[in-house]
Amino acid sequence: MSDRPGISVLDRPNSYIGRTVERPNARRLVQGRGAFVDDMKLPRMVHLAFCRSPYAHAEVVSIDKAEAEALPGVIRVVTMEDLKDIMTPWVGVLDHLKGIKSAEQWPLANGKVHWQGEPVAAVVATSRAIAEDAADLVMVEYNELPPVTDMMTALDPETPVIHKELGDNLCFERNVDEGDVDKAFAEAAFVAEETMRFNRHTGVTMEPRAIICDYNPADEVLTLHMAVQCPHMSKNLYAKHLGLDENKVRVICKDVGGSFGIKIHTYSDEMAAGAITVLLGRPVKFVADRLESFVTDIHARDHVVKARMAFNAEGEITALDMDDVTGIGPYSVYPRTSGIEANQVVNLTGGPYKHRNYRCRARVVFLNKNVMCQYRGVGHPIAVAIAEHLIDRGAVALGLDPVEIRHRNFIPDDAYPYTAPSGAIYERQSHHQCLDKLVEMMDYKGLRAEQAALREKGIYRGIGFVSLVEVTNPSPAFYGVGGARIASQDGCTIRLDPTGGITCITGVTEQGQGTETIVAQIAASAVGVSMDNVRVITGDTDVVPYGGGTWASRGAGIGGEAALQAGKELRKNILKVAATILQSDPEALDIRDGAIIDADTGTERMPLSELGRIAYFRGDTLPHDVQPELVVTRHFVSRGFPFVFTNAAHACHVEVDIETGMVKLLKYWVVEDCGTVINPLLVEEQTRGGVVQGLGPALFEECLYSDEGQLQNGSMADYLVPMAAEMPDIVVGHVETPTATSELGAKGVGEAGTAGAPGAVMNAINDALGSFNVSLADMPFTPEKVLRALGKV
Repeated sequence: MSDRPGISVLDRPNSYIGRTVERPNARRLVQGRGAFVDDMKLPRMVHLAFCRSPYAHAEVVSIDKAEAEALPGVIRVVTMEDLKDIMTPWVGVLDHLKGIKSAEQWPLANGKVHWQGEPVAAVVATSRAIAEDAADLVMVEYNELPPVTDMMTALDPETPVIHKELGDNLCFERNVDEGDVDKAFAEAAFVAEETMRFNRHTGVTMEPRAIICDYNPADEVLTLHMAVQCPHMSKNLYAKHLGLDENKVRVICKDVGGSFGIKIHTYSDEMAAGAITVLLGRPVKFVADRLESFVTDIHARDHVVKARMAFNAEGEITALDMDDVTGIGPYSVYPRTSGIEANQVVNLTGGPYKHRNYRCRARVVFLNKNVMCQYRGVGHPIAVAIAEHLIDRGAVALGLDPVEIRHRNFIPDDAYPYTAPSGAIYERQSHHQCLDKLVEMMDYKGLRAEQAALREKGIYRGIGFVSLVEVTNPSPAFYGVGGARIASQDGCTIRLDPTGGITCITGVTEQGQGTETIVAQIAASAVGVSMDNVRVITGDTDVVPYGGGTWASRGAGIGGEAALQAGKELRKNILKVAATILQSDPEALDIRDGAIIDADTGTERMPLSELGRIAYFRGDTLPHDVQPELVVTRHFVSRGFPFVFTNAAHACHVEVDIETGMVKLLKYWVVEDCGTVINPLLVEEQTRGGVVQGLGPALFEECLYSDEGQLQNGSMADYLVPMAAEMPDIVVGHVETPTATSELGAKGVGEAGTAGAPGAVMNAINDALGSFNVSLADMPFTPEKVLRALGKV
C-alpha cells in the first residue's frame, strides 16, 4: 500500500474504493437505536407550538393571548413584539443574482401574514400537547387582503403588490441571448413547440423538521440540536441574527431522517425557537407535525415554461428559445434564495447538446403561497424535461429514432472542455457511452418489437429517454461569490488511536445518503486499516472541521477528497514513526490491514496498535528529534471549474390504459457517470431513491392551492406519494469518467435520479400515445389528464 510512483490509493491492495461494503451505522439504525432530535430531553425543556395564519394574505389587527396564557402548563405566549429586540430580520438575496430582491422576514408575523401557515404567535408550554391546545385559544383578528396566487398574472398592473416597498411582485429575472436565435428558427426544417407545466410539490421527509435550542445566559452560549444539512451555516445564521459571538454557538446534528434539501433553509418557526430560548434562558423544543410540514417546509418546481426548439433537416438542434415563469412564496428564502432554481433552469437546459443559439428568459414572482426554494435536483428536472421533450418531438417529426437524434446532437467527445451557450463549463462528459450502455442494458430493439406487436392488440406501451447533466462538487461560484457564508470547502481530521484504529471527523453530514460509509472507505484505503477499525464523527460544529455540510451532491467529491488527503498524510506520518522504531527507511515500509509491513515482501513488522502504544505512552523510548504527529487535518475546495458535472442517461418503460388513463411503470434504467465509484451499492441506491423521488411529481405529487391561497391537500391522506407497489424495477449501470479536479476523481450522484425521471416518464407516455397524435406536458400525468388528452373526458 505504497505511495511509490505508479501506485494510486485507488489501486492499492485491499483498497475499499470501488467496493460495496456494509454501512457502519446500518445495524444501529435498523435496531431502532438512532439518535434523532425528537428523542432528546433536556432539563427544564419547554415545548413550542404555533398559532398560524388561516389566511394567505391579511393584516393582523390584534392578538388576544389571555385565554391561552391562562391554560395550566402554559409558560408564555410570544408575539413578534416580544422578539424584536432579540432577533433581527433577514433578507434572501445573493449579490451575484443581479437584481434579486425580497422583503424583510421575521420569525413571527410582523403586522401582516403573507401565506397560509405563517406563524403569528408561539405558545411555550411544559408539553407539546398543552402548547397545541393553547395555540387554538390564541384569538387573532385579521383583516383579509386580496391574495396573489396566479404566477401568470402576478406581474400584471392590476395585480396587488404583496410587499409595497418592493414596487412589484418580481423577485428575480435572468435573460440569456446567445448566437442568432431568430435566424436559426427562420431557417429551421422543423420547430418543436410546447407549453410545459411543472407542479409545485414538497419533500415529505420521514423525520419532520426538528430543533432544540438551549441558551445558557451565564456563559452566553447557544447550543442547537438540529436535523440540518449544514451545521456551520446554521451556526453563523443564528449568531448573526441573535447578536451572539459565533464562537459561542454550537450546532449538533446527529441522525437525520431524510433531508432532500428541505433541511437546508432558514425557517421562521425554527428561528423563533432560537429567539425564545434567549428570551427565557431555558431549552426550547420544536418539532413540526406533518400538517405543519405541508404549509411550512419549502415547496419547489412551480413553473410554466413556453419553449421551442429548431432542427435542421438532418435532425441537428440549431436553436433553443424559452420563457420560464416560476411562482415562489411571498419571500425569497434565506440565505440561498428562491432564485437559484430558475437560474439552474437557464444554465442547464439542453446541457448535453452542441447547439449554439440559445435564448432564455426566466422570471421568479412572489405569490401568497408557502415559500419555495431548493429541493433535491434544484431546477434539473425542469431543464431536463424541457429539452428532452422537445428533442423527442423533433425525432417524431423528422422520422428519427430518439436514440439516434440524441447521438447526432451530443457534444463531441473531443470537444471538452466545453462551454455551453448558457455559460456552463463542462470538464468532460460521457453522453455517447452512457446512452450506448443504456440501450444495450434494456434490449432496446426487443422492446420496440414488443411495443409494435402489443399495439396491434390494443396495448399501448412507450419508451422514454433522457440524457442529462447534474451540478456537483460546487466551488465558491455557487454561493460564496454572492456573499453567503456557505462554505464550498470541507475538511476532515483523521487520527490514529492507541488501539491501532482511526477516527475520522468530517464536516460533511450524514443524512441517510451514506456519508459515514464513504468517508470510512476512503480513510481506511488511504491509511491502510480495516473498515472495522474506522470510526466516523460528523455533525458537531465544536468538533468537526469547518465545512459546507451536505448539499449539491458534494459529499463524496469534496468531503471524500479531504478524507483522502488527510489519510494519505497520516499514513506518511505513521511510516516515519515506524521507520524510527524499526530502524528502517519509510520507503521500505507500508501499511496493510492495520499493520506495518515490509513493502517488498509483505511481511508484517509491527501492528499499528503497538506503534500507537509506543507513540502515545512510551514516547520516552523514541529519539529526541522524533515527535509523532498522529492527527492530521486536510481541507479541499473544488478549483479549475465552477462546478463538476455528472452526466447520465435514463430510460422509462410504461403502459398506458387508454380506457382508464392509468399509467403503469414497467421498468426503469439508468446509466450514471459520477466519476470514480467509491461504493457501487450506495451509488445505485442513491440513484434508485432519486428516480423514485422524480417519479412522484411525474405521476402523483402536487400541492394543490385554491384561488384564495389555501392548500387543499396538506395531509398524507390527500397528498399522493409513490409507494412500493407502484414502483418498477430500477436497473442501474455505471460509466466512470473521473474528474481531474481531484485525486479521488469522484463526482456527485445524489440528484441525477430525480433530475431525469420526470422527463423520462413524460417521453414514455407520449411515446405510448404516439398513434393518437397527442402531447402531454402538464405534470403530474394523472388519469384525468391522460383521458382529457385522448378526448375521453
